Amino acid sequence: MRHTIHIVHKEITTHPFDYSILTIAGFITFIAIYLLRGERISQFYVLTAFVLFYIGWGFHHHYAQKTLRFPTMLEYVLIGFTLMFCSVLLFLL
Repeated sequence: MRHTIHIVHKEITTHPFDYSILTIAGFITFIAIYLLRGERISQFYVLTAFVLFYIGWGFHHHYAQKTLRFPTMLEYVLIGFTLMFCSVLLFLL
């Protein structure tokens, strides 16, 4: 666990602009979903936009760092679609 924290800390301090953009986008998404409570379709659109941004951000970040590999991008896509699947389940409840 300690090793993982060290790697994440190093990654964030090495690329602060990239992670600032991702954090700001996540914060804006969270606020938008909160403000749109009760409007499930609008919340779904906001979340879909964030997931697409997240996948694009991952592609750009790893492409710029020359670490772009298929398994890495597959991970971003799977995390994004897992988030979408969970949100669909929550929206249906």
